[in-house]
Amino acid sequence: MSDKKTSVEAVITEVDSSHAYESGSIKSENKRNFVQNWFDGFKPYEMEELDPNLSEVEKAAIATANAPLQRRLKNRHLQMIAIGGSIGTGLFVGSGKALAAAGPAALLIAWGLTGIMIYFTVQALGELSVTMPVSGSFAVYSTRFIDPSWGCAMGFNYAMQWLIVLPLELVAASITLSYWEGSKNVNADVWVLIFYLLIVVINLFGVKGYGEAEFVFSLIKVVTVIAFIFMGIILNCGGGPKGEYIGGRYWKNPGAFNTEYNPFKAVCSVFVTSAFSFAGTELVGLAAAEATNPRKSLPTAIKQVFWRIMLFYIISLTLIGLLVPFNDPRLIGSSSVDASASPFVIAIVSNGIHGLDSVMNVVIMIAVLSVGNSAVYGSSRILQSLAAQGQAPKILGYIDRQGRPLAAIGLTLLFGCLAFVAASPKQGEMFDWLLAISGLSSIFTWGSICLSHIRFRACLKSIGRGTNELVFTAQGGIIGSWIGLIINCLVLIVSFWVAAFPLGDQSSAEGFFKAYLTVPVIIIVYVIHKVVKKNWRLYVKLDEMDVDSGRRDFDLELLKQEIVEEKEILARKPFWYRTYKFWC
Repeated sequence: MSDKKTSVEAVITEVDSSHAYESGSIKSENKRNFVQNWFDGFKPYEMEELDPNLSEVEKAAIATANAPLQRRLKNRHLQMIAIGGSIGTGLFVGSGKALAAAGPAALLIAWGLTGIMIYFTVQALGELSVTMPVSGSFAVYSTRFIDPSWGCAMGFNYAMQWLIVLPLELVAASITLSYWEGSKNVNADVWVLIFYLLIVVINLFGVKGYGEAEFVFSLIKVVTVIAFIFMGIILNCGGGPKGEYIGGRYWKNPGAFNTEYNPFKAVCSVFVTSAFSFAGTELVGLAAAEATNPRKSLPTAIKQVFWRIMLFYIISLTLIGLLVPFNDPRLIGSSSVDASASPFVIAIVSNGIHGLDSVMNVVIMIAVLSVGNSAVYGSSRILQSLAAQGQAPKILGYIDRQGRPLAAIGLTLLFGCLAFVAASPKQGEMFDWLLAISGLSSIFTWGSICLSHIRFRACLKSIGRGTNELVFTAQGGIIGSWIGLIINCLVLIVSFWVAAFPLGDQSSAEGFFKAYLTVPVIIIVYVIHKVVKKNWRLYVKLDEMDVDSGRRDFDLELLKQEIVEEKEILARKPFWYRTYKFWC
């Protein structure tokens, strides 16, 4: 009996040893597979070569429609990218200098008009992006519906904007830390390195990393601004530590406008600042190519932009104008990214609230990092799209098996190394000139989106097709796009006037080019493309436009039927629900 028991125990032990060996072997194999898969993920995605006989417009349509970018952005990612994705120093800090230059009334007029233009522009972009969620988005629409040379100029214009914003935001983050005494003894480049590495890590996770990071960053910004609005109302009504009712005091003294300058010219002078603060709103359209289901998630995200304009800009800036007089000397900071000059921080400190100023500065730092992260995403996707269309070096079109445009990301991060001049006494002058290159970039981008939408609708009409095949239509329609285009053109005109004859009449050639250098840069790229490609036509004819490449719904008759059914279902809903769906 004892021998039998010993024999059984030996068998069990042998089996257990075998299982342990197999388990260890499997774990080891899984580990090797994980490492191998990680390395394999950096290998290029194999793409088919395009027919060299195709025209440039046809190549652009096919290449950007079939880009192997991963579609991993979910509805919640797009919502947060739309409602708070690019809010940074333009709103939190730049609005302070605009308030000082023009006064609270001018602040609301400039941001209000820019907000109207942005609303119609994003609606137009939403219609195009839902219909054709292609790589490169609005730059590609300019190529397909306006002119390849103009599309190339807009692509490089947009990429250059974000290439410059990245190092600027990294420096801004390091400057924000100087608000606290303990960090002033640390070399600014140390902070730049930390923030730089954080952005590198986020972008190594591809579009999923960008989406998750923006979800968290934007959520923090949304909660903070809403909290500031409630706090601002309480402070204005006398509920703060000082118990002092403020009301419209600062609109009377020192006044609604800065009377040191011509009120009209003062309003015109802050248009560029307001436009800069809205820069990045169009990223939601760029992200459509990597959305899981743009047909369902993008329309809702586009509608969120209205609430973003109302909550983050109009309401918060109204409160800023009520809580901070435009002649407060703290509004003129040491630089355009000096967080101590933020009117949000000044409003908190001036009303005797202790501790919250540090919280606000942390949020400003997060906002700065968010915009830096968006800069890598925006520039890399546009550069990849330009390369796919044959408008940029082919290497920039490299997409790995994880759907990451690695070469374009690498170039963007390399450009970000300019931020390491943060400790240099020449950093202010260098960034002034870098910003000059892209100062009006957003205006051209938005104007091109509106014109692309107008031309897209004209093409549909010319071939006997209509909006009944569009899942989402711009709420302003063609009229809204014309309004957006006209306002963009007016902003360019008044910007030229203010650049040539600035406030205080201290005009100089250097000041003019710092304000208007974007225009000659765009013209140079446009002309070079015309010469290299020998494309002498000024625009793409309606009968040559492609309004189908990039669609994810290929059966148009089925799509039309689905749209009709969805509208019938919505029509049967209560009025409050229909109103909610219209705005949200």
